Amino acid sequence: MIFPAIDLLHGQSVRLYQGDYQKETTINPDPLNQAQQIEKIGLKHLHLVDLDGAKAGEPINLSVIQSLREKTELFIELGGGIRTIEQVDQYIKMGINRVIIGSAALTHPELVQTAVKNYGSDKIVVGVDGRNEKVATQGWLENSDTNFDDVIEAMLSVGVINFVVTDIARDGTLSGPNVELLSRLQKKFQESNIIASGGIANIQNVKRLQTSGIKDIIVGRALYDGDVTLSQLKEVDG
Repeated sequence: MIFPAIDLLHGQSVRLYQGDYQKETTINPDPLNQAQQIEKIGLKHLHLVDLDGAKAGEPINLSVIQSLREKTELFIELGGGIRTIEQVDQYIKMGINRVIIGSAALTHPELVQTAVKNYGSDKIVVGVDGRNEKVATQGWLENSDTNFDDVIEAMLSVGVINFVVTDIARDGTLSGPNVELLSRLQKKFQESNIIASGGIANIQNVKRLQTSGIKDIIVGRALYDGDVTLSQLKEVDG
């Protein structure tokens, strides 16, 4: 499945370069309009990130998120600043289809365990983001010594199936996804669903990921200043 991405900052849709909040490009001042264009072309999924929330550690763009949920029929997966079971509950009750837990999976693994127990593995995604296969936390602002494999293995043991894996060095760069990393993780953890994020520049990148065994793919910046159109994504969307 293809997930066009909308990243929210100050209520607008933006893109960051390698997760740097100082390197921000406004994509659309009206994220709802952007989401409706995605829906109009026939795509059915949306990857949504509350960048303000990721930095603050709590939901910030709630009104925009609520509007996107109420005014589209898209399957929405949402991340950014989700660090308590109350926040997970709030989004699930709002109608968000999948909630992404990022930094908190590393610092509070019991939160993930509770979320999976309460809502089921299909509703919970763990975000595994980092550089050189070491996990970054706090909205990508801090680095840790924990590697990707260890996080995935630990989260699988508490029932997680879906993992958004982002090589931050590729994110927003249009330099191509880290296919080697993503396919290695998918092959090693065959019971998991590795969701590819970061670096996609063209439709060939998408097709290469698909042939390497990756089923779910997030496409962000390439839609706006790369060489990918919504129509092309619709053609390869499973």
